[in-house]
Amino acid sequence: MNLELSLEKKFPAFQFKADVSAKGKRLGVFGPSGSGKSTLMNLLAGLITPDRGFIRLDGHTLFDSEKRILVSPKNRRIGVVFQHAHLFPHMNVQRNLMYGFKRTPEKERKISPGALIDVLALGHLLDRSVHRLSGGERQRVALGRTLLASPRLILMDEPLTGLDQHLKYQIIPYLKRVFQEFDIPLIFISHSLREMRLLTDDVLVFDKGFLSHCLSSEDLARHNLVSGDRAYANLITLKNPLPHKDLWRYTWGNTDLILTEPGKEGENIFELPSKDITLFKRHPEASSARNLLHGIVTDFFNVGNRVGVELSCSGEKLICQIVPESVEELDIRKGEALVAAIKASAFRKLF
Repeated sequence: MNLELSLEKKFPAFQFKADVSAKGKRLGVFGPSGSGKSTLMNLLAGLITPDRGFIRLDGHTLFDSEKRILVSPKNRRIGVVFQHAHLFPHMNVQRNLMYGFKRTPEKERKISPGALIDVLALGHLLDRSVHRLSGGERQRVALGRTLLASPRLILMDEPLTGLDQHLKYQIIPYLKRVFQEFDIPLIFISHSLREMRLLTDDVLVFDKGFLSHCLSSEDLARHNLVSGDRAYANLITLKNPLPHKDLWRYTWGNTDLILTEPGKEGENIFELPSKDITLFKRHPEASSARNLLHGIVTDFFNVGNRVGVELSCSGEKLICQIVPESVEELDIRKGEALVAAIKASAFRKLF
């Protein structure tokens, strides 16, 4: 996806303005309520007409006030998945899914219904009334219906808001798998930093109607950490759990980690709070922590009355938080070798 836009739109009590040039497959739009996220989505989808400016997607002009170009929402081929699924109540799951597919010209159909139904695990729901679906199932059906119209871009507007934590972590793996397997660009709108990190690579940050930053999702997490969010957690992908006495051994990069929590075959996503990592100058003689990782300091930064330390461990990145006094005692500098001690119980499984 290559998105270029320069837009202005005035409302009675709100002004929106953005100049963006972004490339990539997974773009996030982040900010608090009222920051302009949904306004951007509506402008891209053609549901709101800008006062002035232009929108170009992959070289195609969708709007240009000077050239008087305004492509209709239908002809933009941009799919939208809203916070509420908006399924057709008089249709079952299968008819909802096939609605957009049947209305898409055959030459533009890029996704097989059977393949998508398999990826979204909807096969057992096809004959079910949409009134008998859980929140997560409704969102999967809404996503499937939109994808089967073969859009050139998917916009997801706060699709996980309103779902409880359990349902969120049920649907996120499906979202990740869909956009990996079918290679459709995604713009994901949310005010959740964790969702940004799990589902996007780069993020547009909006505040009071204006674009304030454009940065990677991990840099956004660090920016919020420096701004005072001390609940920062590393998101770690661990693979292929095997029993290890009463615990579990996982593969992480070029090393292994020992955890208390079991997982499934393949990839598992865990959170590891940065404050739950202890640093040593050299390998400790004895420790109750089951994980002792050797790493090199690649960066460090102030976080209020703490210091964030970024380590490279076996090719993987780890961010820790310690107090300034520890920085002095350990003489922490870039390129310094340290040992990170992590308890087996410090990891929290997301999915």
